[in-house]
Amino acid sequence: MKSIVVIWSVISFFLAATTSEAAPTALPKGYSNWKKSERKVNTDKSSLFYGIHYIYADKKAERGYLADNKFAEGSRIVVESFSIKGSPAVDGPKNMIVLMQKDKRQTATGGWLFAGFGVDGKPSGLDPVTTCFGCHQKDAAGRDFVISTKKDFKF
Repeated sequence: MKSIVVIWSVISFFLAATTSEAAPTALPKGYSNWKKSERKVNTDKSSLFYGIHYIYADKKAERGYLADNKFAEGSRIVVESFSIKGSPAVDGPKNMIVLMQKDKRQTATGGWLFAGFGVDGKPSGLDPVTTCFGCHQKDAAGRDFVISTKKDFKF
């Protein structure tokens, strides 16, 4: 009987860990009140971030940017992306929201959880390894996999 209890405890632990890892991440409430970057325009039509975007950093992420991209566990960065409207580029409709959250359990993505959201704030279901991390690994491996830097903000 004791061995059954131990086995059940181990199975329950792994099921709970798997469930928490697989649970969809929610978009942080109030992120628009975080530190906001300068307006960034990306005219490369082959880029996922083609358009205009703004980066929001919570307090932990602010400290990470100020420490030359050395981010503490739990740091959160949100990017809002907008379509380009007209010429010169004017902010068009919002088309995507992305979250990065420092989470050491996310070993396949450099210790970061990546999550994408539609304009309604609902998870988009994007694959973080193929959609996000490939570029972050290529472009920012030496900066804790964060492409943006403190230069993108007014500190």
